[in-house]
Amino acid sequence: MKCITYSRFGKAADVLSLQEIDTPAPARGEVTVRLAFSGVNPSDIKSRAGGRPGVTKPAFDRIIPHSDGAGTIEAVGEGVNAARIGERVWIWNGQWQRAFGTASTQITLPEVQAVRMPDAVSFETGAVLGIPGLTASEAVFGGGDVAGKTVLVSGGGGTVGYLAVQLAAWAGAKVIATCSDKDAERVTAAGANAVLDYRADDLSQKILAANDGAPVDRIIEVEFGVNAQMNADVIKPCGTIAAYGSQIDMTPTLPFGPLLFKAATIDIILIYLLPLPAREKRIVQLHRALEEGALLCPCAQVYAMADCADAHEAVRTGERTGAILIDCN
Repeated sequence: MKCITYSRFGKAADVLSLQEIDTPAPARGEVTVRLAFSGVNPSDIKSRAGGRPGVTKPAFDRIIPHSDGAGTIEAVGEGVNAARIGERVWIWNGQWQRAFGTASTQITLPEVQAVRMPDAVSFETGAVLGIPGLTASEAVFGGGDVAGKTVLVSGGGGTVGYLAVQLAAWAGAKVIATCSDKDAERVTAAGANAVLDYRADDLSQKILAANDGAPVDRIIEVEFGVNAQMNADVIKPCGTIAAYGSQIDMTPTLPFGPLLFKAATIDIILIYLLPLPAREKRIVQLHRALEEGALLCPCAQVYAMADCADAHEAVRTGERTGAILIDCN
């Protein structure tokens, strides 16, 4: 199979290389998927660059990056129904705690990690569902039904935030979103009832005003550290802050007193570790939203596999309005 690999940490252009290696045969309980597209996520860039504290070398001698992708099952191992051959699927946790991910023409992995796609869903969309889609679904629905509640989505212009806005609106929530001015129009079109500039000095007051002076039920937070005080200001008593990122400040000082007297729940989401029963619920919700035409997963650009380093750079810089994909054909 043709694939992108790296064996040491560093800049994408320095360490990523295009190679041909043997396709692993599916063992018992596994399937081999011929991939159409591989999704590139910020976590893939951090892993390749060696951005995790205390980690000095890759966990495996040779790594094929990326955890998201979509394609067609072409072989099955013992114990897997042969009827799955030819099935269109999307992948989750493709390279999580494994050496070989989705930046390849094929991937072999446990069959549960190859999810059958609804017929109308494209491979491009399927390659966005693993990390961004499931993170958004868990952030919105991890505390239960949000119908009739107010959901604040911080960073509604980002890939996860944009999907979360759509999912929350589809589920019947009142959605308040923060984003940059350049993203305001499309976040409004995604279903947000109010869109606010995340840089506003009086952001807390503006959020409360957008909710008729009332605090919000649930916050979906992309920058937990820098927004901790704002979250404490606007969350309602016994509300939940569902945080999936804190890139700017990874060691925040929390306003414990205000959070204490709100009895706020801080739900830190790492979608790789979501237990399977909860994951299956989120998959069902994603598929329902897609089938009902309530969820769009925009793609900003598709790169050839040989240009994987450029794709990594596009994700690193953050100047995009949609997913970055690799064409695996």
